[in-house]
Amino acid sequence: MSEGLPADFFWGVATSAYQIEGAHDEDGRTLSIWDTFSRRPGAVANGETGDIACDHYHRMPADVAMIARLGVDKYRFSVSWPRIQPGGRGPVNPKGVGFYSRLVDELLEKGVDPWLTLYHWDLPQELEDAGGWPHRDTAYRFADFAGLVHDALGDRVPTWTTLNEPRCSAMLGYDTGRHAPGRKNFAEAMRAVHHLLLAHGLASQELRSRGVGSLGITLNMGVATPASDDPRDVDAARRADGLGTRIYLDPLVHGSYPEDVLVDIAARGAEIPARSGDLEIISTPLDVLGVNYYTSHVFKAADNPAAPEVVPQGRPVTAMGWEIVPSGLTQLLVRLHQDYGVPMVITENGAAFDDAADEDGFVVDLDRVAYLAAHIAAVAEAVRAGADVRGYFAWSLMDNFEWGYGYEKRFGIVRVDYETQQRTLKQSAQWFRDLIRSSRPPAA
Repeated sequence: MSEGLPADFFWGVATSAYQIEGAHDEDGRTLSIWDTFSRRPGAVANGETGDIACDHYHRMPADVAMIARLGVDKYRFSVSWPRIQPGGRGPVNPKGVGFYSRLVDELLEKGVDPWLTLYHWDLPQELEDAGGWPHRDTAYRFADFAGLVHDALGDRVPTWTTLNEPRCSAMLGYDTGRHAPGRKNFAEAMRAVHHLLLAHGLASQELRSRGVGSLGITLNMGVATPASDDPRDVDAARRADGLGTRIYLDPLVHGSYPEDVLVDIAARGAEIPARSGDLEIISTPLDVLGVNYYTSHVFKAADNPAAPEVVPQGRPVTAMGWEIVPSGLTQLLVRLHQDYGVPMVITENGAAFDDAADEDGFVVDLDRVAYLAAHIAAVAEAVRAGADVRGYFAWSLMDNFEWGYGYEKRFGIVRVDYETQQRTLKQSAQWFRDLIRSSRPPAA
């Protein structure tokens, strides 16, 4: 399964701040857009919020000890913008940044490298009130925030990721309204796309100026395949790939937006608000491309060209209803290597299933084990085909607040009993731990 991976291939687990931390109003933290959105009636399943989540803010040392026992090389986490810089402007909050300083120290003490993500969807509410990501100034606020975080943690954090899944921030947040802040305006979403990328570029320049040597961004992607050779189906897949992958990676790596995508969005009354010099900033060189992969889709033309139809292929699905397509990960990684040539790391890969815990909280999750095994094998196959992939983070370390699904969907390899906050390693966690051990070269 892991055969064919390079000797220095690393293993990790991943989380994000709002999904696990809780302590939503403690030690100077102010509201994020997810605090506001989750309180909107009907926005989140069962009216649930991240107010407590996994209570990681209070249980961090024990959680880090658990991470270390899994034997991982790295831990990918995000920092909460409104915890570190309340309101998104002004000075750092000492108590807020102190939490992450302790987290980093705990990780290093246990021999786990921290892999920091600056933004995983928790925009300070005040910045949303001022216009949010469709507003250009938000990009500059983010660059300032990146500098503050580096001032506090830059001496101990080797790898910095600017944004997690800007496609979700822009499209689910401002086009479909399924995620915070819940707006529904395609033109605003396209403005958000550009300003998220500009924020990445400005923050990258800020971090580069401070000596950061390993810098990246994380994108969620899949493979878009046409349902047939019919030119309309081929065009449907092209559109999906354009808005799902190329609108981000072309400016990030090649310094230009894809012309066909600009034509598509213009036909929908939208445009990319690029100014002179923006694309040079956005295309600041990347050291690593984070790839979040969950599924791939087959597309068929629909009456509305802007909304191609997803055609189910009869594959097994996860609890999210997502088809399980490990071959798509191989195909994606080879394509990204050929088209963009940036070293890659799988920053998220995992699955929600309907876990059944026994009286001790243990979960026999053979479906999740099979999912992880198949996708790790798919990564190895991509590496054998020439793709430069350097590591793999399982999503997620533990069950957590799954955005609009609340606590209904469980992605963790560790079970969380939300009433007691008891953590229990699932069978998948034990399997992942054993895989990591078996991948290590034997001691001399």
